[in-house]
Amino acid sequence: MTERRADEAAMDVLRRARDAVAREAWADAYGLLSGLDTARLTSDDCAALADAAWWTSRIEESIVHRVRAYSGYAAAGAARRAAYCAWMLFNEHQMAGRAAVAAGWLRRARRHLCGEPECVEQCYLAWTDAEAAQQRGALDEATASARRMAQIARRCDSPDLDAMAVQVQAAVLVARGRVADGLDLLDDTMCAAMAGELSAFFTGWIYCLGLMQCMACADLGRAAEWTDAAMRWCASMPAENNFRGLCRVHRVQVLQLRGRWTCAAAEAVRTCEELLPYERRMAAEAFYVLGEIQRRRGESAAAEQSYERAHELGRDPQPGLALLRLAQGKAEASAAALRLALAGDGTSGIERCRLLAARVEVCLALSRLDEARAAAEKLVRAAEDWQERCGSAGTPLHASAASAGGAVALAERDLDRALPLLHRALTLWLELAVPYEAAQVRMTLAAAHRAAGDVEGARMELRAARQTFEELGAVPDTRRAAALLADVRGQQPGGLTEREIEVLRLVAAGRTNRAIAAKLVISEHTVARHLNNIFAKLDVSSRAAATAYAYTHGLA
Repeated sequence: MTERRADEAAMDVLRRARDAVAREAWADAYGLLSGLDTARLTSDDCAALADAAWWTSRIEESIVHRVRAYSGYAAAGAARRAAYCAWMLFNEHQMAGRAAVAAGWLRRARRHLCGEPECVEQCYLAWTDAEAAQQRGALDEATASARRMAQIARRCDSPDLDAMAVQVQAAVLVARGRVADGLDLLDDTMCAAMAGELSAFFTGWIYCLGLMQCMACADLGRAAEWTDAAMRWCASMPAENNFRGLCRVHRVQVLQLRGRWTCAAAEAVRTCEELLPYERRMAAEAFYVLGEIQRRRGESAAAEQSYERAHELGRDPQPGLALLRLAQGKAEASAAALRLALAGDGTSGIERCRLLAARVEVCLALSRLDEARAAAEKLVRAAEDWQERCGSAGTPLHASAASAGGAVALAERDLDRALPLLHRALTLWLELAVPYEAAQVRMTLAAAHRAAGDVEGARMELRAARQTFEELGAVPDTRRAAALLADVRGQQPGGLTEREIEVLRLVAAGRTNRAIAAKLVISEHTVARHLNNIFAKLDVSSRAAATAYAYTHGLA
């Protein structure tokens, strides 16, 4: 009697678990199914438990249960179900970085479907073929695979895989250089996800891949709109779901660009925690963005740790780390790092443009005008090329190219060229709603106005820049703007005396106290006193930090 009651109780749990699966209540389904003896579970139940484990971020458990489901289907001769499980195992192992194991499961999926009549499971193989061909640069082959996927999906009446096929075709169009066409096509799939026309699994995939494409194309407007929609959807799913962390990476990127740094930093920390167990590549991006925020806030040690963590997880920490080195007064090290990064085979597209913009800044700091000009000209060519692809002259690439070109022209004392470029850059960054970059352009504009004799114009730009930096929490830039504003008003940067500025310049040049004393014909004791005063006025505690201040305030 006791055994019978136990069987009835177990069957009741199984009925409730199956109901939870039907409702896609994955947390409930996992709690119920994982408590049952696996001997009671059918292959369908094991597959459902694998899905429930996946949705609640238990990836390794998902793999274990999916293997059980696969074995059951294969033994029963259920080729289509076995093929789907094999493809899912391929996908899970691939995301975990186990390429050889993933390849083995993909071969099994192909074997099970070989000779089968046309079915929806073949869409997964066409999807994989399209992505692999695109990675090899075989775009005609990728297009053919994406079209084959779409045709099968429509004949088999699968809205999910039809939408995914459109997404794949959009990615291939972007890779072909037809960016505007690709992003327009992408909008259609995103609308399908937003309208609730797709299953949860494919809604998450469409959002994640679409957002990745928007960010790769530097389409901030699209990225912001779709990120908000994706996060609203994620909020309706289990708290631990995998897609939340993947979508949040792009939310972090958008928030950082939009100047919402406090929120972005908090989201970045959460994203790292969510993604590290199973998606290290995307977690690396979150660490990098966190480093960018910390660098701009003046949190050098924290920024360095974030860049190092991003590097450990496989993300090149440039150009952020190079710009951190520049702020630390290590301009030569910064220049060397960027030179190596630009020489790498993996740098292309938008990422390469970011490296070039940083190279302009570093070369100008080192007074290497030829190198700065060459990098700025490459940026202009990249922006022109991108305009042909996307049909817009108002992208971040155009803003970056105008910023760099204006800074180089100013360094060459060509104000007739510098001022229009800088005004164009400012207009673009403001239209793109990227406040930090806009404020940086204002700083350069202030220098250009001052060089042209327009002191009032310089004051206005510096005041606007300082206000933006204060609102963002960009402490070093706020100090720099305040110091330059004081200088325009006839005051010395940081309230330093002329003698203290002389000492600071020599410190920035790497001179010792003894060498400074000899150069200025004063005692070492007097040099030490001047240094103490400099440290106190600039609120720094080391020669390196004082050197960084000198570089960023034009005193070195």
